[in-house]
Amino acid sequence: MIEQIYTFFTIEVLYMWINLGTLPFWFILIFFPQSHICRFFVTSIFPIFILSAAYIFILYKSYLAGYDFDGNFSLYLGLNELSRLFEDNLYVMVFWTHFIAINLFLGGWIVKDAQKFYINRILLAVPLITTYLIGPIGLFIYWIIRIFYAKRMNLYE
Repeated sequence: MIEQIYTFFTIEVLYMWINLGTLPFWFILIFFPQSHICRFFVTSIFPIFILSAAYIFILYKSYLAGYDFDGNFSLYLGLNELSRLFEDNLYVMVFWTHFIAINLFLGGWIVKDAQKFYINRILLAVPLITTYLIGPIGLFIYWIIRIFYAKRMNLYE
């Protein structure tokens, strides 16, 4: 049975499940940010735990495939080296899982922080959707909104 599960989770299937699996978390963040479901399932460690398990599984598959982990450090040598790393689907999946996990964590942080300042959840949907698609710009939009609600700006908060 474990062998069937292992052979089912190819990189393409795992890519699909990671993408589809995070959508419910994002829907809850956008439509029900103040619900108990959001607090217990989305802004907790639960989704990060699931994505970490997927990340470890991808690393395990990479190890079995003979992936050169030492070669990952070459990404700091230049853009050409980074492009070379993205030619490998296993590296792309590690990167993508990392990206999805960080953006989801950021979305959860935005919701928690917005609750402190009573930011309108309809207005909060804009930075959350943007964070889902392009994380840093969503955070920037949220900070602009947050400045008006908090009536102050702290760079270290």
